[in-house]
Amino acid sequence: MEVINGIEEISRSFRNPVLTIGNFDGVHLGHTGIFDRVKDLARALGGESLVMTFNPHPIKVLFPGNGPPADDFVEEILHRKIGARAVVVGPDYRFGRDRKGNISFLMAMGKKFNFEVHVAPDLTVNGKEVSSSAIRSFVLAGDMERARTMLGRDYQVRGRVVRGRDRGGRLLGFPTANLVLMEELTPRPGVYATEVWVGGRRYQGATNIGYNPTFKNGVLSVETHLIDFSGDLYGKTLQVRFVKRLRDEKAFSGPQELAAQIQRDVTRAREILAERWKEAEK
Repeated sequence: MEVINGIEEISRSFRNPVLTIGNFDGVHLGHTGIFDRVKDLARALGGESLVMTFNPHPIKVLFPGNGPPADDFVEEILHRKIGARAVVVGPDYRFGRDRKGNISFLMAMGKKFNFEVHVAPDLTVNGKEVSSSAIRSFVLAGDMERARTMLGRDYQVRGRVVRGRDRGGRLLGFPTANLVLMEELTPRPGVYATEVWVGGRRYQGATNIGYNPTFKNGVLSVETHLIDFSGDLYGKTLQVRFVKRLRDEKAFSGPQELAAQIQRDVTRAREILAERWKEAEK
């Protein structure tokens, strides 16, 4: 896979390019369906498949200070810079300044500049349209199972391990990695069974998101206990995949009662994850 960071860095011509365009935040099953359509069309044309996405936003990437008019975007970028032979978009796709470029406009421009426009249908799961907004609502509600059905994978975050108050190991007997997330959507506060990846290895985990009410911190934190792990994690980047929400966060009478509950959480997380890994091996 070739990655080109910026329109201005395109230094070669593409062979019968077929592309799709979008922000693709939190790639889900609807997005992968579009990607598959792009690859199928590219194969049929003997061409290359391309995905154009934007970071942080099309306005900042393409035309700083001014949103690009829809016709300029098509002529200058899709036609002249890329040489598109086909474009695949979703049924609600809009682009250009004030989002004036709709599907009809794109098809008219396709006739003018000799590229096909293919509209991929919406994908539904259990009668609900697969969308980034729906997935965000599930994550914010802590409903990891429904988020997974639309993502086609576990919802995951990445975070760098920093020093916390060291209460997990010192007071409670369960050392935790205190994470600073990398601009991720944080799930609803509570305790979760998680899979944790670090250094290319997978571990079972129990992750707490919340405000540590027992110790009255008042600051949101994300702390992960890696089951059966020993070693130094400070400064490392962890990938945490949320499998199942176990319970709400709550205040306990003190460290002893909290430690007993954490033991129950870890035991339950271990059971859930062991069963999951066993099923995956079948």
